[in-house]
Amino acid sequence: MESSDWARLGVAWLVVAVVCYLSCAEAAAATRRVEVQRHLKRLNKQAVKSIKSPDGDIIDCVHISHQPAFDHPFLKNHTIQMRPSHYPEGQVLLDENKLITSNQKPPPRSQLWHNIGRCPQNTIPVRRTKKEDLLRASSMKKYGRKLQRTAPNPLSLQPDLLDESGHQHAIAYVEGDSYYGARATINVWEPRLEQGNEFSLSQVWVIGGSFGEDLNSIEAGWQVSPDLYGDNNTRLFTYWTTDSYQATGCYNLLCSGFIQVNSEIAMGATIYPVSKYEGFQYDISILVWKDPKEGHWWLQFGNDHVLGYWPSFLFSYLSECASMIEWGGEVVNLEPGGEHTSTAMGSGHFPREGFGKSSYFRNIQVVDGSNNLRDPTGIAAFTEQADCYNVQIGHGGGQWGNYFYFGGPGRNSNCP
Repeated sequence: MESSDWARLGVAWLVVAVVCYLSCAEAAAATRRVEVQRHLKRLNKQAVKSIKSPDGDIIDCVHISHQPAFDHPFLKNHTIQMRPSHYPEGQVLLDENKLITSNQKPPPRSQLWHNIGRCPQNTIPVRRTKKEDLLRASSMKKYGRKLQRTAPNPLSLQPDLLDESGHQHAIAYVEGDSYYGARATINVWEPRLEQGNEFSLSQVWVIGGSFGEDLNSIEAGWQVSPDLYGDNNTRLFTYWTTDSYQATGCYNLLCSGFIQVNSEIAMGATIYPVSKYEGFQYDISILVWKDPKEGHWWLQFGNDHVLGYWPSFLFSYLSECASMIEWGGEVVNLEPGGEHTSTAMGSGHFPREGFGKSSYFRNIQVVDGSNNLRDPTGIAAFTEQADCYNVQIGHGGGQWGNYFYFGGPGRNSNCP
């Protein structure tokens, strides 16, 4: 063949390759679109009413019997338990709107969508998942799930491996007993994140089992996670897993499992207002406890909002009790540019700065085997890198009880 013939043949093959590539790309894009729409249809149940929140969220008021929990095959014929059989004894009722060091009364805490409307009775508020939310995920399967084991293990015998996943913590914890719940009042902030695929949170962990692949965990608190929510707002969240974050569990209502009974509070919705440095301090109260009669794990937000429950059959170890309780903060440190992240934990200030500057947990308690709320014994502190994020435990009176300050700025001169 002449060289010109070879050239024409090469061009022809190139055209065929480009056409095939474009066809494959179009087919892949079409498959992705179908997959996204199918996933959105599964997550977003038919709404009785929809509310457009000022922060851009859409809150769908879904009939209580149509919520995502009932996609679970074991819940098809489940009778909803509208209230727990028993509440923990000795619960301290707090004035949720009172600023601790001031006689002035700040505005009550709320979720932003409350400024527009409320859901009717017999419905629950569900934050609508948008196409953009799914497209930020690495895959449909992983959307709404933690990608790696994140419960801090302060008892690890391999300290060099503690932060290998990029997750770092500053916590107080108790272990060595049987626990049937935990409570805390958590200072609410809006920490700065260095990257959109990092997050910062403050939460309670109720843990059962070992820290191997069988870890059971129930978690609740607030978080800032642009990767999950698409913004930097501080949001109420829950999480659960029964196999160390591998295949079970999810955030909020993004999979079947947690049964919500409350029509006022939306999981994953923005908390407002938040604390300001040297300004008003706002906090939220979280209580998780095991109903001694039915065995379900219940969640309460503040004094008045019993949100719902995780059925006991979801768990292995936690079907009986918890073996460890943790309270504190967590960030993802992806070491951008080879340096420690500057993503803040809590307020972004170290515990030594104290009230109004550093973030706190106060009135931390556990639920014992007699369903009594009591002060924990043997409280210990743990953090992987104290020069990045730290913990300072204390004991006060009144509405402070057992407390601790925690957090930090991440990267600084002592945390390169």
